[in-house]
Amino acid sequence: MTTQTLLRIDASARRTGSVTRDLTDQIVAKLAPETVLTRDLADTPLPQIDEDWVGANFTPADDRSDAQKARLAQSDALVAELQAADTIVIGLPIYNFGVPAALKAWIDLVARAGLTFRYTADGPQGLFEGKRAILAVASGGTKAGSEIDFALRYMKHVLGFIGITEVETVAADRLAIDADATLTAAKAQVAQLAA
Repeated sequence: MTTQTLLRIDASARRTGSVTRDLTDQIVAKLAPETVLTRDLADTPLPQIDEDWVGANFTPADDRSDAQKARLAQSDALVAELQAADTIVIGLPIYNFGVPAALKAWIDLVARAGLTFRYTADGPQGLFEGKRAILAVASGGTKAGSEIDFALRYMKHVLGFIGITEVETVAADRLAIDADATLTAAKAQVAQLAA
């Protein structure tokens, strides 16, 4: 699959010295897409959903007030970015065995019934099929994919829930144990990605 439009999402709280940001840089360079959309969750923090947001979201689109439309505008923009991209690259630092709060806020704003998934008689169906995701994972001591890694499993589930089932991982895990070896292994994983 040749990447035309890539959505890059950086979730690390660190703007400098971030392994996931370095990995997403490498992945974007490797894929060399025509267009890169960038969403930096540290530079532009997203709001948490609240009662007003939930009320607006569950109001039928044609019945929404101007205030409700404005309340959903940020979420609509995030969903549009996902829709426009054929490849999504997510920098995924593992914080306390899970995803950063900034990334959870993004998930809450894009997982919307009727827009990114729908309920059917056979259960939920993701509406973003045919897209590819690459998760650039970094951790200090948590082995990616292990029983104590709730971040990677969660992200794969959420992406699959909205229809993105082609999910690849580039892992620089257990950096506190052997940073040189894990960074070398991650760089090799990037090199093996299909452009």
